Amino acid sequence: MRLRHAIGGSQPTHCCGDTTVTSDPTTSQPARKPADSDAAQILRAVLATHDLDVEETEPGHFVVVLPGERKQRTTCSIVAGEHALTVQAFVARHVDENTEAVFRWLLERNLRMYGVAFAIDRLGDIYLSGRLPLSSVSADEIDRILGSVLEYADGSFNTILELGFATSIKREWEWRVSRGESTDNLEAFRHLAEPDH
Repeated sequence: MRLRHAIGGSQPTHCCGDTTVTSDPTTSQPARKPADSDAAQILRAVLATHDLDVEETEPGHFVVVLPGERKQRTTCSIVAGEHALTVQAFVARHVDENTEAVFRWLLERNLRMYGVAFAIDRLGDIYLSGRLPLSSVSADEIDRILGSVLEYADGSFNTILELGFATSIKREWEWRVSRGESTDNLEAFRHLAEPDH
């Protein structure tokens, strides 16, 4: 079913999948060696204090998995480059429907956000993206940025699904009910599947 393809498997709480974030060559900066980058050292120290799944894939380039409630996992790439700290996190795959309404909602949401903003790639996949001057990098600021990514990815997730995948969610609900399977992890969308409930 289309929904399973969109959400990366049969567990809709992972809706729209989890994609390993790769740096956009047009926005990210070359990473410095850790010894040369105060920002990388600060970032490394801050991440070490949190109980998170963290991998430093190359010096100054970190992949962090943030656990959430609505979106169970948000994969975030943080790169301490030569001139800036860049942050990018995958939120959702390109929507099935109501593209204009989804994009409008994201743009309006951007007006109230801190540190990162919603963006789309050439495929229409939805990301959070941000850039911080190296002079502004501190332990407190990294904590704020990580908190922002988690809040915006997790807090916006169900709205994006409701606006952009409503038909697929209804079909998934009907398919599960017809087979006697659980709809527990679709409960947030019961009003779409059973509007008279």
